[in-house]
Formats: sequence, structure tokens, C-alpha cells
Amino acid sequence: MTEISESSAPRKPRDEEIDVWGLTHKGKVRDTNEDHFLLGSLRKHLDIKATSLPEAEQLRACNERVGVIAMIADGVGGQLAGEEASRVALEEATLYVTQSTLCYYQSDTQAEEFVDVLQRAAMRSHERVLTRAREDSDLRGMATTLTLWIGVWPWIYLLQVGDSRYYLYRHGVLTQITRDQTMAQEFIDQGVMTRSAALASPWANVLSSSLGGEQTAPVVTRLAAGWENTHLMCTDGLTKHVSDQRIAERLAAMTSARDACEGLLQDALDGGGTDNITIIVGRAVPTSDN
Repeated sequence: MTEISESSAPRKPRDEEIDVWGLTHKGKVRDTNEDHFLLGSLRKHLDIKATSLPEAEQLRACNERVGVIAMIADGVGGQLAGEEASRVALEEATLYVTQSTLCYYQSDTQAEEFVDVLQRAAMRSHERVLTRAREDSDLRGMATTLTLWIGVWPWIYLLQVGDSRYYLYRHGVLTQITRDQTMAQEFIDQGVMTRSAALASPWANVLSSSLGGEQTAPVVTRLAAGWENTHLMCTDGLTKHVSDQRIAERLAAMTSARDACEGLLQDALDGGGTDNITIIVGRAVPTSDN
């Protein structure tokens, strides 16, 4: 696990202070959309059907939000196979993570257990994609990326497989936190190719790690949460056509998460829209009575 900075965050945002939006689009060239995404809240849950207790409303407060979860998957394998791979991966990861609720309640003291849960979620998703490919010959060779973000105040946990990205925008600076798991990036890291040459080569689109592929190397990072943070997750359908500078400009000028997502989508479409495009943007916005 990689850890980035210590947390000194104040109180966690209330539900009404969370501004988050996600969208997906097939782009201007592809016939189908092989991307999938998910946004949700993780909650302690008590469903009271009936009670004679006078303080029932306080008991219902057990349904408070424990965390926020966001996931993006970009399937590969062509048409239905890629769409199936990304769908299966997100479904399996969602089921496994949400069923492992103990780690949410103990997140302050059980960080390593939390990391283990995320890594196991990746491997469970990997095995599920492989199983589906074995069950149907039309799906052979399918694979997918997975970027999974969980905010459990005062920490953020990030799981990465593949090249869908997570960016952190803070104090006017945009930082790519994830590392692209592609052959191009491997060649850059090894000094075999320059960055410009590698990113312009066919290797830029070849994953060195994926769910369902020959190599699966999940990476988990823990970051400090903060009210100043704006979060962006995206598939490479955005970053193929929109520069980091333009992304930073959109996030700096955003009036809402939806506004930022829709603006970035339009930028990607205006740039060519050659791939499926999926974008999630989120931030915390304090209310006036904060």
C-alpha cells in the first residue's frame, strides 16, 4: 500500500454537502459503450419495521453514511466482450466490498485489513471475468480496467488495475495519482522509450495489468481526505483528447460536479471522441451553517 500524507481533516461532510456526478458516453466513433461506472454511499443500516420505543428516530440514525464509493471500468475485447467484462468486474467488486462491512466501522484502526479487502475484491473480480470468458467462447480474451475509490473519512482508499485514471485537484494543482498500467508506461519507466515516443506508439493502448488478462497487479493507495480536494476519475476516452491543463481549467471553474462532467465530456467529443468516455467528479461543499 502507498500512503500519501497524513490526515488532519476536520469533521466529515454531511450528505447534503457532497457534490458528485458521473456519466458515460459511447463517443463519436464506437458503436457500443464498453465502459461502466458506479456511484454510491456505504451506510450502517438498521431498518426498523415497528417499535414501541420512544427514541426510534435516534436508532434510525444508525443508517448514517460511513463512506462514499465510486468505480470505473473500461472493458477490452471488442463490443459485447468488453462491455461484459467491465459489467462483471463492477458487479463482483461491489458485492464483495459492500459485504465486507466490518472494515468500514474499524477503518481508523484497521487500515491494513481495509487494503486487504480491496485487493481481494480485485482478485475476485479477476476470477469472475475469467470464469465468464470460459463459459462463453464469444467472450474469450475479454478483460477490463478497474479504478475503485472509497472515501471513509478522514481517508481515501484507491484501488487501481489498468489505465483508467484518478486525479486529485487541490489548491489549483492537478495531480495524477494513479499510474497507467500499460506497456508504454513500462517502457517509459525502464528508459526503453521516451514518454512522447511511447505515448504515440501502439503500446500506449496495450494494458500490462488488467482484470481477466494475463497479468493482474492491483495497487492500493491511501490518501488523506480534505475539504479542499476535488476528485476526478475517468477512462482514457477523456485523456486521449483532453489535456491535463484543460482538465484543471474545467475543475477550477466548475459550478457543480455535473457541470464539470458535462464540460469535460464535450471537450472529449470536440477533440474527436474516438473512444468511450466515462467521467466521475466529486467534492465536498460546506453549507453556510458549517
